[in-house]
Amino acid sequence: MSQYHLDERDEVRRAYLQKGPFQPRNHTFPQTSMYGNMRRFNDAWFGEYNNWLEYSIKEDLMMQKQCVKRCEDLMMQKQSIQTALDKQSEQAKADYRTRLTASVDVARLLLVEGLPFWGHDESEHSKRKGIFRSILKFHGEKNESVGSVILKNAPGNCIMYSLDIQKDIANACSRETVDAILEEIGDGYFSVLADESRDVSCKQQMAIVLRFVDKMGFVMERLVSLVHVTSTTALSLKEEIYSVLAKLSLSPSRIRGQGYDGASNMRGHINGLRSLILQENPSAHYVHCFAHQLQLTLVAVANGHPHIKGFLELVNLTLNVIGGSYKRRDEYRIRQSEKVEEALRMGELLTGKGLNQELGLQRSSNTRWGSHFKTFVNLVVMFAPIVDVLDALATDTESDDNVRGQAILDGIQTYDFVFLLHLMKLVLGITNPLSQALQRRDQDIVNALSLLNTSKKQLQRTRDHGWDPLIDDIKSFCLKHDIEIPNMDDFAPLRARGKSKQRVSSVTNEHYYRVDVFYSILDMQMQELNSRFTEESTDLLLGLACLSPDDSFSSFDKDKILRMARLYPHDFDELAIEDLGFELDIYIDNLRDDERFSNLNGLGELSTRMIKTKKYLSFPHVHLLLKLALILPVSTATVERVFSSMKYIKNNLRNRISDEFLNDTVITYFEDDLFESVSNDDILHRFQNMKSRRGQLD
Repeated sequence: MSQYHLDERDEVRRAYLQKGPFQPRNHTFPQTSMYGNMRRFNDAWFGEYNNWLEYSIKEDLMMQKQCVKRCEDLMMQKQSIQTALDKQSEQAKADYRTRLTASVDVARLLLVEGLPFWGHDESEHSKRKGIFRSILKFHGEKNESVGSVILKNAPGNCIMYSLDIQKDIANACSRETVDAILEEIGDGYFSVLADESRDVSCKQQMAIVLRFVDKMGFVMERLVSLVHVTSTTALSLKEEIYSVLAKLSLSPSRIRGQGYDGASNMRGHINGLRSLILQENPSAHYVHCFAHQLQLTLVAVANGHPHIKGFLELVNLTLNVIGGSYKRRDEYRIRQSEKVEEALRMGELLTGKGLNQELGLQRSSNTRWGSHFKTFVNLVVMFAPIVDVLDALATDTESDDNVRGQAILDGIQTYDFVFLLHLMKLVLGITNPLSQALQRRDQDIVNALSLLNTSKKQLQRTRDHGWDPLIDDIKSFCLKHDIEIPNMDDFAPLRARGKSKQRVSSVTNEHYYRVDVFYSILDMQMQELNSRFTEESTDLLLGLACLSPDDSFSSFDKDKILRMARLYPHDFDELAIEDLGFELDIYIDNLRDDERFSNLNGLGELSTRMIKTKKYLSFPHVHLLLKLALILPVSTATVERVFSSMKYIKNNLRNRISDEFLNDTVITYFEDDLFESVSNDDILHRFQNMKSRRGQLD
């Protein structure tokens, strides 16, 4: 404490006391020889002395915080010396509560909406003092009881709208939200999902999301911290994650899963973050983000197949040319509107709410999941307006891009382009439902693997029986847009670079399109799926699949489940494995005979049903295995959504926002459903106890 400035010590003490004692439950405590016996700390003592007992992992010491019990008076403002010397009337306390509540109400609104708090100039003579003060003023004008005690009517030393006050309120809101998350986690296990992204001010931010099963049996993924990291080495990231967990009084020994993207510093087998955590906690199993792996299959096909690579380059060039000019964008919108009106007159489209909306030309990206599919769908639907815009560009002799426009027009009005466009739309249309499902917060890994197998079967079915329907669609499209259709019995022209187009190959057009393109791309897609998704063959995933309740637990296999349990040595020793074996025999017969467990779909429904029927009390070991299965991460989609929220909040106009305030605003904005459940009283008391305040609540 002596290292802090005298003016800061009270605030530091309060911050330390507000965190509460550090109690790493379920931590593997080291043994010490005492009087000939091996003794260790018992985490059951935390439940008996939860208000003051703490344990230091670093020092391996039990801290009997009797001083904390005595310091509780420090947190109670009404017992402080300052309060005793500065007694306030009941009216003054009521006015202070009204004033503070008004500021909290305004802050909550801005946090939920992700809006900025203050303006560039908040001086008294400024006409634009920022959204916070503007809404506070509006609130006072509409509510006389509030307006009489805020802003100009507030005491000069207790105005409750300064920048520091606004930051403290936001911090109190954030910490109460995180406390609500910790309440959901309880004493249970969790998985860590993390990733890094650069913000608008070129700072590297790491989002830390915890995946867990709440007390009602639902799978949850919650943001607990957004940290500015100055180094992205695996060791630095691990230290940051452990530091965040320590602040939340969560022991790293409770980690039962890790989910990262494909970066080597994250998933490296030797010195990656996954390996560093696994060395200390072998039960923290790593699962590579499924959504990221699925996107990598497309990238591999695009880079590995020459036809697809050239096709994607032409698609991106088309979108860049049309989207690179506001004039061409406007012309595209006009052409699109005309096509929709014409289709409505011809009865080709239906009218209704939400139908026939304007379609943008979204650029595809190798790092944005599902973007290629949306691009291809829009190209098929809006092909005619695109051709019209390019045709107008090609005939505009005053434009510098007319030659390029003509080249693109010649490229997309070919059978080759149309064939690849429809083929890639078909292939990605099969995997797109899987991509969308993988991005759900409550998705479990068994269901994800089931969806993956379904996609593989659909790809194989398309390879076997999808040629004729595809050709029919392409023919219809070509006839509609006046694109020449080659004779499939003619010999295909040589398409190698440097070869004359007049030269022909020894294969027919049908052989080329069917074997060299259709079969080749589908085979490559299926091969990439098989090579990248290798988790199916592990004992962990085989055991998880056997817990599935689908088809009256038809996949149940006791031996595989027991092998899976052995992968969690901290949770299932040999004695627990024996108990689990006997429990599984009774469990499967009991649940198969119970009508309440019929027609269940997935591990998530099984988990909630066991809680609802209290079966988890009868089968604790099976229920623990079920929770371990559910908290295994499927994808880092939630982390990516955090970065979307971060970029929405910290934008070009708010590029100087501090790291702590960014963390507070992103947490409350992203976890808005939980934040809205936090009461104002909790926020008021948290705010009041953060520092010594002039105003008194009680």
